[in-house]
Amino acid sequence: MDERWAIAPEEGGGAVLVALQPDGQPAGPLLHEPDLAAAVGSRPQVTRWVWRSTSEIYPRLLQSGVRVERCYDIENSEGLLLGHEGRLGEPRSAAAAWARLSGAPVPPDPPLRAVVPGEQSSLFEIQGEPVSFEGLLKVYADQLRRHHLTEHPDRMRLLTASESSGMLIAAEMDRAGLPWSASAHREVLAELLGERFGGTGEPRRLTELADEVSAAFGRRVRPDLPADVLKAFKSAGYQLKSTRRWELETIDHPAVAPLVEYKKLYRIYTANGWSWLHDWVHDGRFRPGFLPGGTVSGRWITNGGGGLQIPKVIRRAVVADPGWRLVVADASQLEPRILAAISRDQALMEVASSAGDLYKSVSDQAFSGDRAMAKLAVLGAIYGQTSGDGLKNLAMLRKRFPQAVAYVDDAARAGEEGRLVRTWLGRTCPPAGAPLDDALLEGPPADEPQTDARHARARGRFTRNFVVQGSAADWALLLLAALRQSIADMKAELVFFQHDEVIVHCPAQEADQVAAAIQSASNLAGTLTFGPTPTHFAFTTATVQNYADAK
Repeated sequence: MDERWAIAPEEGGGAVLVALQPDGQPAGPLLHEPDLAAAVGSRPQVTRWVWRSTSEIYPRLLQSGVRVERCYDIENSEGLLLGHEGRLGEPRSAAAAWARLSGAPVPPDPPLRAVVPGEQSSLFEIQGEPVSFEGLLKVYADQLRRHHLTEHPDRMRLLTASESSGMLIAAEMDRAGLPWSASAHREVLAELLGERFGGTGEPRRLTELADEVSAAFGRRVRPDLPADVLKAFKSAGYQLKSTRRWELETIDHPAVAPLVEYKKLYRIYTANGWSWLHDWVHDGRFRPGFLPGGTVSGRWITNGGGGLQIPKVIRRAVVADPGWRLVVADASQLEPRILAAISRDQALMEVASSAGDLYKSVSDQAFSGDRAMAKLAVLGAIYGQTSGDGLKNLAMLRKRFPQAVAYVDDAARAGEEGRLVRTWLGRTCPPAGAPLDDALLEGPPADEPQTDARHARARGRFTRNFVVQGSAADWALLLLAALRQSIADMKAELVFFQHDEVIVHCPAQEADQVAAAIQSASNLAGTLTFGPTPTHFAFTTATVQNYADAK
């Protein structure tokens, strides 16, 4: 039986709550209880809690030792429903939803409060506009009605449910934290950068490289200032547009090698140096504030600390606790497998039905065994590299896998024409001309004016990829939900997720069981998301003490 209750916090730590009918209407009187956590914890029969925002309530419950199996996040669902209605970017707060419903002026969404390093209690606090509990219930009932109006109501309900589950998982991941060895981190910094000088001076190795760059130019040059570097190269007879590595390495000048090395180490120094370590790692854990669905495609982001951009060399600091292990799992060739599932291309689904090298199988069928060409063709179809050799490769791919190529071609055409495209479960791209849409599209070069045709092509490239990447995000949500459920009775804890990679921290004796659970969750997520297909979503799994050893 699906027993749902709605709940909202009240001043003083209490809560107002009520049982719900299937249509979202109250099934009884409103109850007021003095303790939020006790109100939830004393009702284990509730199968799904309905609330304004997971980030408002769930960290408080976790702090009190109360775990929730399922929830429905009204504000998160509002954003998804608005997107499906072609209104992505409109305010999605519960207060905004209630204002639209009641005909009142719609308030803008409040800004997300930035994560305060080391202050875990702030990770999920969102300053929301006030809305009464009765208003919240009406918004929820209206959302249930709007689900019925979507293109595929069952899929949309699955999407809002799975993304609400993702919000629970994000809160749990930040409470657990990614295991982090401060001493190992300091060792890496000392090895790469040398000792630190007093005051605000750069570490020894950066200072040495800066001196080498200046010596190569014959005058003092600040390698951390691109304008200064470009000016120095211009004086030396080299006209560069940027200081990107690929452009620097096209010229023969003695400053290039130390400059490239300086830039690499400077990024580590500024992004993951001693200051970062002091700010973000506490009690042996890194908690960046995971935000599910932080991009329009559904990919997760973090609210601080660059949690999804951990350099490979810094991963040496991610160390399991004594007696524990990190089970690091990467989905193998995920996006082509997603394309097989959503396009229903029989030939591509057959290729994707095993855990083997998908690109090798494609090359055997369509590219005379040339794996590199097959990979370029498949990724070109997904990402829109359809000119020059890409066009030739796409034509070869189309002959063998016509339905798959047609699927992304149709999405690109819809984008160019300003129409909406959706992921498999119903996540929807921004409408044409919306500020969000403009921000996603590549701007023209400085000497090339923006045109309607160029903008349309850029939008087509985006929507071509959106239907694949976004459907991968749909699948990943269900993967995480299934994995969370399967390890609930273990000591294992989910500690990291990004797009196609999952890390579980667990006692050594649970590692094999966790690895099997990840693949089982992947199989279940494939069926739940796309229905029965031959497509196999394989994982490459490594059990390690140190994150760096997994790659």
